Amino acid sequence: QVQLVESGGGLVQPGGSLRLSCAASGSIFNAMGWYRQAPGKQRELVATITSGGSTNYADSVKGRFTISRDSAKNTVSLQMNSLKPEDTAVYYCNAGKYYGLGYQNYWGQGTQVTVSS
Repeated sequence: QVQLVESGGGLVQPGGSLRLSCAASGSIFNAMGWYRQAPGKQRELVATITSGGSTNYADSVKGRFTISRDSAKNTVSLQMNSLKPEDTAVYYCNAGKYYGLGYQNYWGQGTQVTVSS
């Protein structure tokens, strides 16, 4: 069974930093990443990383956030610097893999990140 467990969320002041980590188990994934959902908004992509190391970032976090992956430990992390109040959201770890003709996504439980003003 697949399980994604996030850690590292919390309360931080604007300009501060947080590091989110996601420990995955139960499968090998082609891609992993982070999404977030702010109050009153839909869930959006923050950053993703493929098994080959290719990364993709939302424009709003480029230059501030860095995603990394440790394939040996099956973990993905998100270093968040220069945090802004608009970064406040529930952050979800995501992992995906191909099977047959399809693609399966898995989600963590989410961790709250609050950037106070």
